[in-house]
This record gives sequence, C-alpha cells and structure tokens, in this order.
Amino acid sequence: MSLTLQNPLKDPSAVLDYAFDWTDWLATSETIANHTITADTGIVVDSSTENAGIVTVWLSGGTAGINYKVACLITTSAGRTDERTIWIKVVDR
Repeated sequence: MSLTLQNPLKDPSAVLDYAFDWTDWLATSETIANHTITADTGIVVDSSTENAGIVTVWLSGGTAGINYKVACLITTSAGRTDERTIWIKVVDR
C-alpha cells in the first residue's frame, strides 16, 4: 500500500513507496505511455512503476531535517504531458 502524498514523512533508514495517482486526470481510455521521476540530491529513487494510471516510486535515504522535492512527469497515450511534485520531509522516527 502506498503512502499518502499529503505532507509525507520519511525516516532516513526507511525505504517507502509513494503514489502519484493520475486516474482522475486521465481521459477515458487514455493511459500513461511514459513516466520520469526526478528527486533532489540526497534522497534516492530506487525504482518506479506505473499501473492503471498510478505511478509508484520507491525512495530511500535522505537526511533528517531536510525536505526533498520529488517530481513525476508523465506523457500520455494522447500526447499530453503533466508533472506533479511532492515534498518529502525526512525526520528521525
């Protein structure tokens, strides 16, 4: 189960998944053809997958007390592009 994107917290030692849900934005029969995840230096993008309009990214690392920007850029089967950004706050938990 992916974590919510609203004010997510992450421990420096944790490896967690975060979901970018595009299902409400995609038109009927439109799919995600490609996605790219970018993140600030210091937090690691371990992997990412897309399934049924949801892009899931696995993150590790980070330094406590720092907020990291993680962005998901998609291109759809209709040729549309969009980007969503979340901020991951790393804290000792």
